[in-house]
Amino acid sequence: MAVSDPPGRATRARTYRVGVDIGGTFTDIVLLGSDGSITTRKVASTMDNYGDAIVDGLREVFEELRLDPGSIEAVVHGTTVATNALLEEKGARTALITTEGFRDVLELRRIRIPELYDLFYKKPAPLVPRRRRFEARERVGPRGEVQIPLDHGSVRTLVERVRAADAQAVAICFLHSYVNPSHERAVGKIIREQFPSLYVTLSSDLLPEIREYERTSTTVINAYVGPLVEHYIGALVGELASIAVRSPLLIMQSNGAVMTAAAAIEKPAHIIESGPAAGVTASEHLAEHAGYGNVITFDMGGTTAKASMIENGQLARTSEYEVGGGIHLSSLLVRGGGYALKLPLIDISEIGAGGGSIVWLDRGGMIRIGPQSAGSAPGPVCYDTGGTEPTITDANVVLGYVNPRYLAGGRVRLRPDLARDCLLARVAQPLEMPLLEASHGVYLLAANSMVRALKAVSTYRGRDPRDFSLLAFGGNGPTFAVEIARLLQMKKVIVPPTPGLFSAFGLLFSNIEHQFVQTHFESTRSLSAVGLEQAYTRLEDRANQVLKREGYGPDRVLMERSADLRYTGQAYELTVPMGPGPVKAAEIEDLARSFGEEHLKTYGHAAPEEPVDLVNVRVTGRVLPTGTRSYDPAAAIAAGDAMSSPTGGSRLAYFGSEGQLETPVIARRELLARPRSGPLIVEEYDSTCVVPPGAQASVDEWGSITVTVSV
Repeated sequence: MAVSDPPGRATRARTYRVGVDIGGTFTDIVLLGSDGSITTRKVASTMDNYGDAIVDGLREVFEELRLDPGSIEAVVHGTTVATNALLEEKGARTALITTEGFRDVLELRRIRIPELYDLFYKKPAPLVPRRRRFEARERVGPRGEVQIPLDHGSVRTLVERVRAADAQAVAICFLHSYVNPSHERAVGKIIREQFPSLYVTLSSDLLPEIREYERTSTTVINAYVGPLVEHYIGALVGELASIAVRSPLLIMQSNGAVMTAAAAIEKPAHIIESGPAAGVTASEHLAEHAGYGNVITFDMGGTTAKASMIENGQLARTSEYEVGGGIHLSSLLVRGGGYALKLPLIDISEIGAGGGSIVWLDRGGMIRIGPQSAGSAPGPVCYDTGGTEPTITDANVVLGYVNPRYLAGGRVRLRPDLARDCLLARVAQPLEMPLLEASHGVYLLAANSMVRALKAVSTYRGRDPRDFSLLAFGGNGPTFAVEIARLLQMKKVIVPPTPGLFSAFGLLFSNIEHQFVQTHFESTRSLSAVGLEQAYTRLEDRANQVLKREGYGPDRVLMERSADLRYTGQAYELTVPMGPGPVKAAEIEDLARSFGEEHLKTYGHAAPEEPVDLVNVRVTGRVLPTGTRSYDPAAAIAAGDAMSSPTGGSRLAYFGSEGQLETPVIARRELLARPRSGPLIVEEYDSTCVVPPGAQASVDEWGSITVTVSV
C-alpha cells in the first residue's frame, strides 16, 4: 500500500475519490488522493451482501491511515448486481402492459438463434411469463397519430390484474410510443398513483426508438432488475453512512461513464455491464496518456475473461447486446441466445473462462474448461476451502506460475499439494499424461478459448489483431497475455501498474454522462438541415434539464452528437459521430460518407451509390471534470510494490516444449533499471506476469510492463 504520510498523522487536507470494483473472488478498492497519491486494498468479496466487503475494506483503510471519512469526495462503484440478477434469473416479479395484439412480442423475439444446426435448441424463457403480460386497448401510428384512443376502462381492469398478479415491477411498452408517449404516460401515472411502491418503467422514457422487440425487451430488463438495484444501492448508501462516508455515490454505466445513484435506480438497464466497463475505461485513459493508439484490452479475473477494442484512441461501442440465458455478449454473428438490450455499451466480449473455471474431461476424453466455475466459494482446490474440482488456478500453481505463499500479499495461502493431487487424479491419470504436461495442456486450452473473446471484438469487426497491442489486466490477465498474443501474432503486450486493481482505477477516471436517443427516420437525400438541427436541439434541451437537476450548469457540460445510419433496406445501423451545430447541408453529405467508411471497416465493403437512411439521432451530455484525475505512475508502482510479496530468487516453472526451467522471480521496479529476457515471472500484490522464453520485458515511462513477443 502507498502511504505518503507518516503513520498516525491525520490527513484532512487531502480529498480522495474512491473506486470500488466487485469481482466474484475479490473486491478491489482504490483511493486516489487530490495530490496524486494512491492507496489500494484487496478484500474477499462477501457474496451474501457485497456492501459488507466495501465497508470493511474502507474501515480498514481509514483506521490504518487515520483518514477522516469526510475527506472522501466521491465513491465510484462498478457493480454486477444487475447482471447477476439476469444471469441467475433472480430478478423481480415483473408484469408487462402492451398494446392489444402485441402480448407475445417477447415470445416471438427474432428468428436468429446462436446454434444454427441444433434442431433441439430452446430459447430462454421470457423474463415475464404470459400470465403476467397484459394488453391495453389503444393504438398509435408510426407518425404519432392516435388510431385507437386509450380505453380508460380497460386500464382500470389492467390495474386490478396487475394487483392480482402480485407484481413487484411493471414494464409499459406501447406500439410507436417512441414518437407519441401520451398513452404510456397516462397508464404509468394511474399505476403509480394506485401502487406507489411498485417499480414502473416506461419504454418512452428509457428507449424512444424503433424496433418493437428490442424496445420491449430493454424495458422489461429495466423493470426486472430495478427493485434489486434500488434495494442494493439504498442499502449501500446506508452502510457507507454508518462509517461516516456521506459523499455522492456514483455508479459505472455500461458505456464507460458514471451516473448518480438516483439515476441508476431509475434506469438500471444502463448498468448491466457496469463492472467490465471500468477496466476498458482505465485502458482508454492509459492509452491516451501513454500514446498507445490501438489496443485490445484483455481482462481476466476469477470467473470470466473479457475483451474490448480501443482504435485510434476511441472506445468501441455498440447498441446491439444480449444478456441473460447464460450469456452476455455483443456479436454480429451469434444472436438469439439472450435477451436484447438496446442501449449504448462498450463493445465487450465475455466468456466464462477465469481462474476459477473448472477443468473436466468429456465422454471422449477431451479436456474441457468451464463454463462452470468454482467462484470464490468454494474456490479452486488449492484455496483449501472445500473445492473438489480442478480449476485453471490449480493448473497455474502446479506449473509454477503462481506463488502459493503470497497471493494477494499473503492474505491467501495456497495448498499446491492439493492442486497437484486433484489434477493428477482428475486429468493427468485418466489421460495417461505426466502431470506437468497435462497442466500445461489446461493452460494452452484456456488461452485458446480466450482468443475467441479477442477475435469477437477485432477479427469479427473487420480489424486485424496484428495491428494492435494487447493490454492485459485483472488478476489472471498478465499470466496468459503473452501466450494469447502469440496465438494472434500480436507483437506487444502491455501490463499496467496494479493490474489486478486496474478496473477500480477506471472508475476514478470516468465522468458523469447521460445519453439520449430519438428516432428520426428519413433518407439523407431528403433530410433537411433545419429539421435535423431541431431534433438535436430538443435532445440537448432534455440533457441540460437532467444535468441541471443533478447540479451541473451548461458551463460544466459538453454536448456530443452522433447518428445511427444504414443503407436503405438494411435491418441494422452503425453509429457515426456528428459535429456540433448548427447543422449545414454539407454536413449531411459528410454524415453519409462517414457511414460508408464505417461500413467498409466493419463489414469489409461499402456501396457509395446506394441511398442512406438516418434512423436515430443521439446526444451525449458529459460533465467536464474539475481538478486532477490523473496519477503518478511511480506512485502506482509503489502502491503495488508496498503490498507485494517479498520477491527475488527463482522457482521452477514449466513452459511446454522448453521444459521445466529455473525462472527468476522479480518485482516490477527491477525492470525499471534494465530490460530482461524470459523466462521471467514478475510477481505483484494483485497479479502475476509470466514472460516465457523468447520474450523481452521492460517498463515504460508510465510504469507499464511492455513485453515484446516473438511470433
